[in-house]
Amino acid sequence: MSEVSLQAVKDYLLGLQDRICEELAEEDGSATFREESWDREQGGGGRSRVLENGAVIEKGGVNFSHVFGSQLPPSATAARPELAGRSFQAMGVSLVIHPKNPYVPTSHANVRFFVAEKDGEAPVWWFGGGFDLTPFYGFEEDVVHWHQTAKTACDPFGEGLYAEFKRWCDDYFHIKHRDEPRGVGGLFFDDLNRFDFETSFALMRSVGDAYIPAYRPIVARRKDHEYGDRERQFQLYRRGRYVEFNLVYDRGTLFGLQSGGRTESILMSLPPLVRWDYDWHPQPDSAESELYRKFLIHREWL
Repeated sequence: MSEVSLQAVKDYLLGLQDRICEELAEEDGSATFREESWDREQGGGGRSRVLENGAVIEKGGVNFSHVFGSQLPPSATAARPELAGRSFQAMGVSLVIHPKNPYVPTSHANVRFFVAEKDGEAPVWWFGGGFDLTPFYGFEEDVVHWHQTAKTACDPFGEGLYAEFKRWCDDYFHIKHRDEPRGVGGLFFDDLNRFDFETSFALMRSVGDAYIPAYRPIVARRKDHEYGDRERQFQLYRRGRYVEFNLVYDRGTLFGLQSGGRTESILMSLPPLVRWDYDWHPQPDSAESELYRKFLIHREWL
């Protein structure tokens, strides 16, 4: 597969969406994902799947989209202005899981492929993706497992790749106006075409395939942890940071909105309930303050 194969990427992404939904629904045990297919007027469409009010997952969305058009939107050319005006195809799977229990972290994953074309010139393509974890009450063993799974996914493709993608994730998911990380990181990469197509595609698949082994064991360990209103209110407060990042900085959200994607599918990443409290700070030496002291910091987990 030395040449670009859009169909191979699309087949993989559709299968990945199926597998992730099956695994998460099985772990929830009481609810299933409902599916909606949608078409985009300018070209393309997608397959959105949402699970709500489950025993474990309060709201989760796992979306596939394949959109195309005559001109890349600004969010896709911000780092590569030379591609402005090219036609494009973009496809990917994006998911966000908001669990009910505050001791189960929120998780996000995304894998995607872009190709930009212009008559008379070779197509320009790249892959992107990654996954990151956002706990409310941190457990070091969970974060170490998350990062070890991420490293295992990267290791076959070069020494130092995990460290590079971890740093990229830490930098990308930093909430600048709060000067704090969104969570404990994981992997993030974009504009990846340093390898040939076959190797780049294999790396994207390795990252996509690693999400469930990284996340599901954490959910299984924490989903029955007892909690009360204090923990629930802190979860809702911290979810506010998630909303702020997604609406202000997230490139996938901006691309979807700028490219005329389906708004309901794009904003499925937002939690169903959230709160903002004015100038709130955790009590010293509390479980809530531990999140800030031990987990919402840049650190090496492995």
